[in-house]
Amino acid sequence: MRRMSDPLRDRIERYYATVPLAFADAEDFGPLRLFVRKEPGAPYYGGPNHAQPTGTAPVGSADIDRVRARQRGLGVPEAFEWLAGSAPALRARIEEAGLSVLRRPLMVLPPSHPLPPQPLPDGVTLRALTEDDPALPAALALPQLAFAKEPLPLSGEPGPAAGPSDRAALSGLAEALTEDGTVAAVRPTIRAGHKTLVAALAPDGTPLATGHYHPANATTEIGGIGTLPSARRQGLAAAVTAALVAHARAHGVETIFLAYAEETVARIYARLGFRPTGTTLLIAGQPARS
Repeated sequence: MRRMSDPLRDRIERYYATVPLAFADAEDFGPLRLFVRKEPGAPYYGGPNHAQPTGTAPVGSADIDRVRARQRGLGVPEAFEWLAGSAPALRARIEEAGLSVLRRPLMVLPPSHPLPPQPLPDGVTLRALTEDDPALPAALALPQLAFAKEPLPLSGEPGPAAGPSDRAALSGLAEALTEDGTVAAVRPTIRAGHKTLVAALAPDGTPLATGHYHPANATTEIGGIGTLPSARRQGLAAAVTAALVAHARAHGVETIFLAYAEETVARIYARLGFRPTGTTLLIAGQPARS
């Protein structure tokens, strides 16, 4: 794994420490900080408190216990996330507390690397969704199918339309997210520019693949790149990634990075020009934040 340069590490650390503040309050627990959602949504995480001055005492088991107790009191998962290089001893302390830690390698796109639009199947279009886009509910629901541990069976040959099973499941999930207020909660973040969601759409407007980014301090992490099971192997993930990069760069973002869990996914990003740069650590099973 290539060692992350100090300026790049500092930018990514600053990103992790500040991007939640658009949606959450920060609660400090000595050398640790916990982000607490202001409104309903995917819960955030605890991690190193970069607001503490240099020389602060290292993280101890009591600090971790205090954060976990607060998370339990809030009714949210006991989640932590941080750059491996920013707090080298934290992993051991967290594992001693009984939590399993996962590695997620990071990749960064060099600012000078050109990333042109990627080819799309006939009839498929790409667009950044607005707050009132009719495709928004289904686009927000799509990751639940894309990242399901037991995905739906593929329906026929790959093509620009979602398979019947995907379509029915996506419709039901979109309806549920509308009814529980998730869609309404996301609309203001899109309107304010805190979240950009790009979708690859079938001719009938059904989202086939999606991804998003949240910018802060000219830096962003691209995340949530997912494709419906029946629409895989068509290059849609690469096309959505390239569209997100183009949109972010057009809006002043200079540092673009992402994390991955599988080498097959890393190869897609490598073909687009992303390069290994470091590692982020998180708790096994914690929910994805977006």
